[in-house]
Amino acid sequence: MADGVYAGRADRDAALDRGWLLGHFKDPADPRHCAELEIKWGVHPQGDTRAEWATGEIRTALLVLISGRFRMMFPGHDVVLAEQGEYVLWGKGVDHSWHAEEESVVLTVRWPSVPGYRVDAPKPD
Repeated sequence: MADGVYAGRADRDAALDRGWLLGHFKDPADPRHCAELEIKWGVHPQGDTRAEWATGEIRTALLVLISGRFRMMFPGHDVVLAEQGEYVLWGKGVDHSWHAEEESVVLTVRWPSVPGYRVDAPKPD
């Protein structure tokens, strides 16, 4: 990256860090380190569901459907993304969860990039 340009492949780079391509959690020497926002390339098999609801959110988020059928759940209503390019945006304080109704790929952008927001997958018994 001597010239200030980084080129990669979302599917390959995302697989190295739970889907995340950019954010505060990248090494500061990595050009993908950023305190302002986070970008995730999420690949979800059919039936994949968030391990627990996100509550007390202090960020804003935008989720764009690349492929598949993806349900975003919010208190009182759901948003189903079924066509490429459909998106949903939610702000601070909005609890949420999600479910992949079909094998899905989604692009998520969150801002700001805040340490401490991580939900690990459930450990197998």
